[in-house]
Amino acid sequence: MKLVLAILAFMAISSAYAIGNSQVINLIVTEKGFVPSIINVKAGTNVELKITRKTDSTCATEIQVPSKKIKKKLPLNKTVSIEIGKVEEGEISFGCGMNMVTGVIFVK
Repeated sequence: MKLVLAILAFMAISSAYAIGNSQVINLIVTEKGFVPSIINVKAGTNVELKITRKTDSTCATEIQVPSKKIKKKLPLNKTVSIEIGKVEEGEISFGCGMNMVTGVIFVK
């Protein structure tokens, strides 16, 4: 099981890719929370998150991005896309509906 989680984490980390001035970031919700939970992007980039919840063992059945006024349900084993839009330097926090499982996008 740990090997499977490690492989999923590696896939999530290595599956962030840029197209022109856009960056797509794949996140997986596991027993450990959002993977990856720390994301670095370049200022001025258009960011899209693609989130797939792989577990029922956490409260992360939805995602919210308060600074962008975004809140979406995360159905089990289905990918949900969220357009964050063009990002400026700073931090963008995201988390589950109760904000117990969290992550951050660092924009530099």
